[in-house]
Amino acid sequence: MNMATNAVMAPPPPKRLEDLSLPRVFMRDIALKTLYRKNANTVSYLSRDMCLPIGITQEIIEMARGQGLLEAMGTLGAQSATHEMTYQLTDAGKARATDALSQSEYFGPMPVPLHVYAEQVKRQSIRNVQITREQLTGAMGHLVLPEDLISHLGPAVGAGRSILMYGPPGNGKSSISNGIRDAMGDKIYIPRAVEYSGQVITVYDPIVHTAAEVEADDPNVLRRKNRFDTRYVLCDRPTVITGGELSLNMLDLVYNPTARTYQAPLQLKSTGGIFIVDDLGRQAESPQKLVNRWIVPLEENKDILSLQSGEKFEVPFDTLVIFSTNFHPNEIFDKAALRRIFFKIKIDGPSQENFLKIFALVARKKKMQLDEQALIYLLKTKYPTIDNIYANYQPVFLIDQMISVCDFEGWPYKMTPELVDRAWANMFVRDEHIVK
Repeated sequence: MNMATNAVMAPPPPKRLEDLSLPRVFMRDIALKTLYRKNANTVSYLSRDMCLPIGITQEIIEMARGQGLLEAMGTLGAQSATHEMTYQLTDAGKARATDALSQSEYFGPMPVPLHVYAEQVKRQSIRNVQITREQLTGAMGHLVLPEDLISHLGPAVGAGRSILMYGPPGNGKSSISNGIRDAMGDKIYIPRAVEYSGQVITVYDPIVHTAAEVEADDPNVLRRKNRFDTRYVLCDRPTVITGGELSLNMLDLVYNPTARTYQAPLQLKSTGGIFIVDDLGRQAESPQKLVNRWIVPLEENKDILSLQSGEKFEVPFDTLVIFSTNFHPNEIFDKAALRRIFFKIKIDGPSQENFLKIFALVARKKKMQLDEQALIYLLKTKYPTIDNIYANYQPVFLIDQMISVCDFEGWPYKMTPELVDRAWANMFVRDEHIVK
């Protein structure tokens, strides 16, 4: 595990209404909308739904009561352990709630102001993570890698800068990217939503973020002891993986015209973690255009986003970006773009020795009995036809093919030259002209 995990400082729970650094009307309206939509009619329920301490929630309720928007209805019955006061919206409160919902459907967790979140990003920056050789090796222990690869990857990952991995297809660039992700063993705090200029941007996404188990407080106890600001979710460092489907508009704010709220783009969701652009060069936009979009974030550690109104604003950019491509960098980038990618690491195919190691590991895992003569036939007869170019994907492909043949023919799982021929025939497509 990453020993830097203990250094991540949790966002402290707010103690007063002023600590939220949000406009009072904004907070009041979210409370009214939450009560209206979820019928959260007690302080404890409203506190849970808005992810706020009891005391601050009570302040918001009293503010709304003072404005004639809420009214007390009496305490809960004897069956309740807390005997809490219940509240309901007045007619004026219902009118205000529906008007607020017409402006924005957002309700529930109180957003974190963007500038407050930016401070938390600094406290848990990916550039603060120290990855050791042992951690990186341990995360990739299932891979057979060239001896010097960890020496190149380690400083790149530890710097928290951008990495370009390039080389022939099928040699584990994606697996290495995932291994880097696994080496990040610590946890950070992801805001459920952030606020900028009165607009709400949802950030926490269960598809992207893996929430850690946190000891829950007893909902029947009014004086709960939150160990951190529960407007955040404690998560593993996030990893966003995109491939050929990546387009430039996926890096912009996503506006929901019905709810009138925003969803954070992929790179903002990956803050504090890793953004992997796999198969670079397979996207609709050119690699040059994609990298041009990253120039400011990569150099200045900030990104520029735009609201529907056209207003532009800065957000933190604290992400390890990994580009992975089968193309040579000089074919898809100009020199200026390459200069801005901090580390360039070539991932070549395995040597014959490492190829045999991978082949043996895969065969053992899949229970395919190896045969020395069949292996010699593969290496001396088949591979010379492709100039003895080995790739990491080939052992899995060939053994899976042989297993499929054995299953069909009813043969035992034992490698033979005939099986090698039948498997090899499916690994490549012969260049030929097909008459139409």
